[in-house]
Amino acid sequence: MIKFTVLSTKGGVGKTTLAANLGALMADMGLRVLLVDADVQPALSKYYRIKREAPFGLTKVITTGYVTEDCISQTVIDGLDVIRSDDPDGSLQTWLLHRIDRGERLGNALNSPAVSEDYYDCVLIDTQGTVGPLQDTAALAATQIISPIKPEILSAREFKTGTMELLARLEPSPNSKYRVGPVKAVISMQDRTADARIIAESIRQDFIKLGGRVTVLDTIVPDAKSYKESATLCIPAHRHEPSRKGTMPSAYETMHALLWELVPSLAGHYAGSEAAQDQSRDGAKA
Repeated sequence: MIKFTVLSTKGGVGKTTLAANLGALMADMGLRVLLVDADVQPALSKYYRIKREAPFGLTKVITTGYVTEDCISQTVIDGLDVIRSDDPDGSLQTWLLHRIDRGERLGNALNSPAVSEDYYDCVLIDTQGTVGPLQDTAALAATQIISPIKPEILSAREFKTGTMELLARLEPSPNSKYRVGPVKAVISMQDRTADARIIAESIRQDFIKLGGRVTVLDTIVPDAKSYKESATLCIPAHRHEPSRKGTMPSAYETMHALLWELVPSLAGHYAGSEAAQDQSRDGAKA
């Protein structure tokens, strides 16, 4: 099973947009996907309409260290479920702070039978932009980290500093069973200015020098209105914009390209394709 955590130490870089759209795309490819909203601002919980709302959410998952069916809500998108954020006061941060096993709480919970490969092929965790134990336990629960970065000077500096601090802080202790997975940086919300393109290239060069701890993906998510429109309409971007005129790739093309980089075994499989239903599920388990 693939477990992604979408993480950045800076807010407003498109974390929730990536988590929601990657999850819906995989669901439309025939995969069974569980979204986990680990942000106190429950944007992912509300991104898609809910068909069946569970009585509990993230608070029960973290405090019990276990996922049960009464924590999992169903969205209107077939194959896409969500564990909702239900901690508006941020009390989970304080609760975790006093736990010696705080880094392992979410990882342990996601090993529950209700989240086994019998039920899901992928877990996607959205996080808050604030450093703390909730962000740490979400990072350690993943097999891969997706880190969006806006091609702006201040965002780029914060990304580099924050990411390196996160990796250093979560260096495994001899007794820990969890390790920080590979970090895949995604240049996100890039506009068409020359400055944005120059900064994006500078970001790539910076992380090449860091010896592979962070990989900057080739796919760029543009600052296009289709992503904002689709969020307003509560539908996935790849459904909202299957094609477009001009040189900018459509949301359908962009999200497929991004997913194929993250999960190479899915390359060539498309949402809505009949062949993708079985092939994508098999590919994700490979």
